[in-house]
Amino acid sequence: MTSRPSRDDDLTLRDAQALVDNWMADRGWEYWHPLSQLARLTEEMGELARVVNHLYGEKPKKPTETVQDLGSEMADVVYTLICLANSQGIDMQSALEEVLEKYRHRDADRYPTGERKMPAVLSGESVPEG
Repeated sequence: MTSRPSRDDDLTLRDAQALVDNWMADRGWEYWHPLSQLARLTEEMGELARVVNHLYGEKPKKPTETVQDLGSEMADVVYTLICLANSQGIDMQSALEEVLEKYRHRDADRYPTGERKMPAVLSGESVPEG
């Protein structure tokens, strides 16, 4: 992939979308049809579900199965969503920000929190740098 922010920089969803788009363009590839991408996303979700089930569910992993990384499976889901978003001209950064704002208002009093405090990103508070 081309020009990635340095390790000290945070990779935004917008950056990730640009990296994937540039990588596809550099190879002369086109995004799959949205239904094919949805099928791929379903496959990736199945792989993620399998790992979660092995780690926390009732179904133990077979001794012959290779160890799979939960974070890697989650990243496969995000990558596939990015491909779908790119193919549809959707800015995932903006879409996520809008959804977080929706949840912040809609669910502000929905769940009892006891002593827990809502994360700053959802409560609208400024997040300290550092």
